[in-house]
Amino acid sequence: MNMTTTKLFSILSMIGFSCTLWAQTSHNHDHTHHAAEHASIAHNHQHAHQQIDQNSKLAKLVTGQGEFVFSWDQDLTAAFPKDAVEFEPAMHGGFNEDPETNIVYTGIPGYGLCSISPDLKNWTRIGTDERLKDNIHGIVFFIHKGVKHLAVAQEGKRVLVLTLDGTIVSEILKPTGSEFDFAPANEFYSLEDSNFGVTDVTYLKGTIYVAHGYSKGDFVLTIKEKDGVWSWGKLAWGGKGDNPGQFQTAHGVLAHDNHILVANRAAGQVVKFTRKGKFVETFDNIPEGSLVCNVSFKTEHFFFNALSPINEQKSAPIYAHTGEELVSTIIPGDLDIPVLTNIHHVWPHFVEENGSKHLYLLVHGWNKGKFAVLKLEK
Repeated sequence: MNMTTTKLFSILSMIGFSCTLWAQTSHNHDHTHHAAEHASIAHNHQHAHQQIDQNSKLAKLVTGQGEFVFSWDQDLTAAFPKDAVEFEPAMHGGFNEDPETNIVYTGIPGYGLCSISPDLKNWTRIGTDERLKDNIHGIVFFIHKGVKHLAVAQEGKRVLVLTLDGTIVSEILKPTGSEFDFAPANEFYSLEDSNFGVTDVTYLKGTIYVAHGYSKGDFVLTIKEKDGVWSWGKLAWGGKGDNPGQFQTAHGVLAHDNHILVANRAAGQVVKFTRKGKFVETFDNIPEGSLVCNVSFKTEHFFFNALSPINEQKSAPIYAHTGEELVSTIIPGDLDIPVLTNIHHVWPHFVEENGSKHLYLLVHGWNKGKFAVLKLEK
């Protein structure tokens, strides 16, 4: 009897020990599972925060108002030719375009005259003449007598007229002082210390118009063609001053709607003239302090830029303007584009994308010469 009781007690003790061991193991397993679950939740929570932070950083920067809000297109900006990167800081010119092919033309000092494909992805150097490596401060595409041409203003040196393959047709040098039916221009160029401060060119009805604003002789001059040779025409106007029709650095010039528009830089104006040089009007609603460098036009709006930032702006502004009112102020500096602070020229350009046209702005920086492309967002 005692033996049976002892065996039964031993069996019950072993069962109790096993249950205790199972319970501890189950508790430890549950604790480990919950700990892992909590760690996973914490990790996922942290990952979610990191994802939000990353998405915030990746949020696209934009600038402008209304219909003209732009972002920075880094891929098209990076299409700038690799073998020209060393020359980019010296860029100090502008753009112009063949409206039939949508090829854009520009110059890179030390590198040469370039064409940019309509999709803005490919650059090609044009011509072998060494003069094309000098700074192209202003440029215009035009068709004269059925032939496509370019004219370029090379400040301090010359105006060149050339064909699209880079062949120079005419070289026009500083006037001597007897060319014009405008006494102030003749008097200026007759002086021994007169300079040749050409800044931009445009073309209208057989005449090349030349802005000559880097000078005390602040004029618009003209160049005409005869027997295939281009030389100074009789028409000139302007002079330095504050009166209507005078200039304070005639910098950019644009033929538009049978008129000539001049960016009167130090005065912060865009001034409209007849093609014979008669003053018509100045644009309204340009912010005070804007050193307007150049003027361009696309569809229904003018685009022009100030040279340098105004007040607290991160870069010089670009304006979209109807000719009567300002509709958008675009600040490339708000897009964190490196180097680009001052702006020399801006050019609107449409790219065909999926059967529709998309507006881009090509930007020529100044004082470090950054090239950049902005893309319309809405």
